[in-house]
Amino acid sequence: MLHIEHLHVNVGDKEVLRDINLHISEGETHVLLGPNGSGKTTLLMTIMGFTNYTITRGKITFKGVDVTMMHAHERAKRGIGMLFQRPPTISGLKLGKLLTAISRTKQENIPELAKSVHMDKFLERDINKGFSGGEIKRSEVLQLMIQNPDFVMLDEPESGVDLENISLIGTTIGALLEKDKYLAKRKKSGLVITHTGYILDYLDADKGHVMCDGQIRCHGNPREILKDIKQRGYKECLECRNQ
Repeated sequence: MLHIEHLHVNVGDKEVLRDINLHISEGETHVLLGPNGSGKTTLLMTIMGFTNYTITRGKITFKGVDVTMMHAHERAKRGIGMLFQRPPTISGLKLGKLLTAISRTKQENIPELAKSVHMDKFLERDINKGFSGGEIKRSEVLQLMIQNPDFVMLDEPESGVDLENISLIGTTIGALLEKDKYLAKRKKSGLVITHTGYILDYLDADKGHVMCDGQIRCHGNPREILKDIKQRGYKECLECRNQ
């Protein structure tokens, strides 16, 4: 599904990512952990193709196609989708209009899908304008449901969200990633950034990685990694034998 080789990325004049290597197979969900400022969001933004993130070395291959130099909208059309940690407010654009524009499903399903995440009353409202934290995250999840991407990236889906919304968002994302199917039958893959690990109560993640100082420094079972971080912090991850 996704193969990243020796990726180096600059933001402005600063090198933020160094020699990133990552392979996510079809049907797998990977979790990315790390301290603030370690480069996790930069990695997701680079995979999505945003212009402020300059690839200086390396290669990104998605479903067998080199997408390293493709624009964000081209990658989205090929099946990459992203839930943002802090999405912008877009005045003058109704949520329902956006959903119609990005739909890879039948448009008559939009009201039904919106109702499933309690967003059916928001379709005629400007995107994220006056939305609560939970409403913004549910709007983001709804956009992913309508886009129906093959590869889903989630940047801290549980941040700023109460427990009730985490349950709804987590369950919905689990369905989007086909967690109700055996791994061999899943076609959707995902990469999730989390600090708290709450989202793992709803997503059966297959592999975990720790990023520190712009490099992926450790790999392993995501729950075991998270447990170690909670007990010992990230310092020991820098010396992890699983590098």
